[in-house]
Amino acid sequence: MFRSIANTLGNCFKIPELKSRILFTIMLLAVCRLTAYIVIPGIDGQALAKFFAENSQGGLLVMYNTFAGGATGNCAIGALGIMPYISATIIIQLLSAVVPRLSKLVREEGGRTKIVQYGRYLTVALCLGQGWYFAHNWLTPETAFRGFQGSLVMTENHFLYYFVTVTVMTAGTMLLMWIGEQITERGIGNGVSLVITIGILARLPNAVQGAIDMFSTHGGTTEATHHFAGTGVMLLILMVFVIGGVIAITQAQRKIPVQYAQRAVGRKMYAGGTSFMPLRVNYAGVMPIIFAQSILMFPQPLFTNLATWIKVPFLQDFFRSIAIQLGYGSVLYLSIYSLMILFFSYFWVATQFNEIQIADDLKKNGGYIPGVRPGLGTSDYLHHAMSRITLAGAIFLTIIATIPIILSRQMSVDQNVAQFFGGTSILIAVGVLLDTMRQVESHLMMRHYDGFLKKGKIRGRF
Repeated sequence: MFRSIANTLGNCFKIPELKSRILFTIMLLAVCRLTAYIVIPGIDGQALAKFFAENSQGGLLVMYNTFAGGATGNCAIGALGIMPYISATIIIQLLSAVVPRLSKLVREEGGRTKIVQYGRYLTVALCLGQGWYFAHNWLTPETAFRGFQGSLVMTENHFLYYFVTVTVMTAGTMLLMWIGEQITERGIGNGVSLVITIGILARLPNAVQGAIDMFSTHGGTTEATHHFAGTGVMLLILMVFVIGGVIAITQAQRKIPVQYAQRAVGRKMYAGGTSFMPLRVNYAGVMPIIFAQSILMFPQPLFTNLATWIKVPFLQDFFRSIAIQLGYGSVLYLSIYSLMILFFSYFWVATQFNEIQIADDLKKNGGYIPGVRPGLGTSDYLHHAMSRITLAGAIFLTIIATIPIILSRQMSVDQNVAQFFGGTSILIAVGVLLDTMRQVESHLMMRHYDGFLKKGKIRGRF
């Protein structure tokens, strides 16, 4: 197997165009990693990085630091990562499904370019807001990071500090956005997704070190050694099943047969044929998890601040108890988190999968699903089919998303280790790597080379 992989990698560099695309992608991804280590002027990034290394107990900020490739913990110019651009893209997509003017613009010639431009403008706005939030947290680290002692900001002029910090972080995100677009156009794979994936994989050494520290012998007793060895084997088996399940569900689809009737256009006669319509089981991808995480970031800080602002004793105790119950990893948090993932899975399908338009397009092109009436009957059939398979995908997403939270909070597993057992990070990494391998495969097949995803010799070769 390893020999076959080595031969495939060698074949990649035998094709000049593919070789240049791979090298171009690697160089730009190296630039992305530099943005995670260049500290913003006027901030002591080493102090916060040390605090993150010693306090990886979990939480939303640690998760955001994982997506940014450690840039947030280093107070680096890429601290915001590329998440503002992704958030802006998601918002524009959702608005395009519900706002008639944007929906019409998508179908017009040149409308896609304007939609992308709107997304960039919204990215700048989100960067300014999130940049100010991060700058404020770094200015008051004792309240933003529980247990932190000391100061991060070395600039006495706070106005200058806010201006420089927010501007630099906004520029860093826009640089990452440009790099992602360049990789998509001139490199290999989806650039924006690769930028996130390289940040996630960059945390792998921390996860390995966390696993070593977690499974080291405690007390030197034989019983402790056997206990932690058994836990390690269990986690390895869990990782294999999680990655296998992610790969299976990511590629799983239901094939709806479609029959095309023979039709005449002018003097030309087009023969009929049989095809299929693939309906993905995990149609929403990782979006439901991102939506749920984004919304659940706000309730706990809100109730905590209400408990501080309101001076009525019984209301303070009430809001404080709600904030504790909504804490990251609590039973109530997991319950709401799971229900929101289920809801947003169907919400994404309802806004992005237009079964009425698909049925109309099939009818116009002379296609029909065997045993189903064209038009309204076809749209109803697709709606029911998509609803059933979406339930399976939503349940799978819920299980995968809650695994790292349960491991880190309920089983005291290091957060850096738990992130590689499920959640958004493993879904993104597996999905992006599969997509990149497919693109490499297409280049190799065009030149009659064996690829990663096929076994044996290509049919027709001797």
